[in-house]
Amino acid sequence: MRVKRFFFALFIVVILSACGGTSATDVAPPTVAPTHTPEPTATIIPTPSTPLAILVVPADMDQAASDLYQKTIYDLAQKSNFRFQVRNTLTPTDLADPTLKVVVALPPDPGIAKFAPTAPNTQFLTVDIPNISTGGNVSALAGDAQQQVEISAFLAGYVSAMITEEYLVGMIIPKDNPDAQRAFYAFNNGRTFYCGLCRTFYIYPIGYPQYVEIPADEKPARYGAYANVLINDKKVQTLYIYPSVANADFLLYIGSQGVLQIGNSMPEQRPGGWVMTIRPNTIKAIQNAWPNLIAGKGGLNVQSPLGIADVDPTLLTPGKLRLAQETLDGLLAGRISTANP
Repeated sequence: MRVKRFFFALFIVVILSACGGTSATDVAPPTVAPTHTPEPTATIIPTPSTPLAILVVPADMDQAASDLYQKTIYDLAQKSNFRFQVRNTLTPTDLADPTLKVVVALPPDPGIAKFAPTAPNTQFLTVDIPNISTGGNVSALAGDAQQQVEISAFLAGYVSAMITEEYLVGMIIPKDNPDAQRAFYAFNNGRTFYCGLCRTFYIYPIGYPQYVEIPADEKPARYGAYANVLINDKKVQTLYIYPSVANADFLLYIGSQGVLQIGNSMPEQRPGGWVMTIRPNTIKAIQNAWPNLIAGKGGLNVQSPLGIADVDPTLLTPGKLRLAQETLDGLLAGRISTANP
């Protein structure tokens, strides 16, 4: 009898278990096998045989500028699968490294003329180092804006007209200097490029732009008197100062006279009314030269494209800066001519 009861109870339990459902939450989700396992990104590990690029910068160089040059060469080296090192000087030991392929050197001269012949398989690029003779494995980047003085002057004339009421603009140049005189014509053409006839609401007894010449034998301390001729007598409101007469004290004096000014090199202390600087873009020039350097092509004179820097956005607003940059791009590309018709 007990056995019958046991089997009967077991039968009831089985039936009740069969009637109970399993909820969706009780079911484990199916495991899906991945269809593709991404391979790890290949990382190039430099070895002692990897080509080497060295940047030579002076120890006392402005930190921000030094960092910019280092980042520029580092990025170029990485893209070219080169190793990269920084030095403050060059030594014969550096040049004895057979993997050394590129040296970029900033002033002072670390001895390029002496070292280059000893490393014929290395390409040297000097940046703004004076008295460097290009040839063989030595290339030079000339950052002097006077080499592109007509482009600088044209752009200065264009921007001066754009930001000056009545287009009362002028230029200060050295006397009896043919390059400076061509620059003034380019300045005038830049002004005309912006405003055409540049008609004014008032009748002035003189035409614009105006200029004044500083004799070569004049003392820099007296340059201010020449600026006063334009500022006080000619009522010029914006000046472009030719590079060879643009010493820091002179620019600071002009800035104290309540006029605007454009130049090719801004003093460490920013002058009053400083609109912008038109200066060579050495970083872009190095980037342009790099493919030739790593290809073993030397003896090049590398031209620095001009760029706009030190902009005062209250004087040259973003929209006007865009127009200025477009004009500079056109000048550099040859779409705009600085010459007289």
